[in-house]
Amino acid sequence: MKSGSSRERLAERAAKELRDGFYVNLGIGIPTLVANYVPDGMNVILHSENGLLGIGPFPHDDEVDPDLINAGKQTITTVTGASYFDSAASFGMIRGGHIDLAILGALEVSQSGDIANWMVPGKMVKGMGGAMDLVAGAKRVVAVMTHTDKSGASKLLKECELPLTGKRCIDLVITEKAVFEVDKAANRLILIELMPEVTLEEIAASTAADYVVDLK
Repeated sequence: MKSGSSRERLAERAAKELRDGFYVNLGIGIPTLVANYVPDGMNVILHSENGLLGIGPFPHDDEVDPDLINAGKQTITTVTGASYFDSAASFGMIRGGHIDLAILGALEVSQSGDIANWMVPGKMVKGMGGAMDLVAGAKRVVAVMTHTDKSGASKLLKECELPLTGKRCIDLVITEKAVFEVDKAANRLILIELMPEVTLEEIAASTAADYVVDLK
């Protein structure tokens, strides 16, 4: 991976899950940065719940259009051929199974693929937005998050402790330490990739979920 912040490195790794011809939704937070790492020559159409197909990279200062935003209210650019529509049509695309890949942030992920990503106890929230629709409607769902919380506790758990966004819906988890596939049939994670300079001992010490190692 390239040098840079851990957020940028996570986004760069998540971009490796993109495939030519995919329609992709990027969740709020780290996932939005994936738009900056679409491989050259790859045709990927980025979708936003507020009514846009064809999101481009984040704008430079002289390119900012305050009226052009994503679902997280960040200013964005568009690619040639982008289209605009209302949120009802946008959610129809999600619920109709037309999104190939959703890349979402997460607060917790369980070993069976449950995700909690919308409510933090003690904090005011307006709702879960489109996340519930995305985890149910997208063909593949990737969670991108830090491996542990601010106290050092694992965010990969046997069972989520926070209110769920969806059950058994996550296919892949990417953290700053490792990449895990979710084996829903066996109710466990599969460690398939270690990030540079991370050891198996570090993963064991910081992961509460059950997992097996099958490094690619």
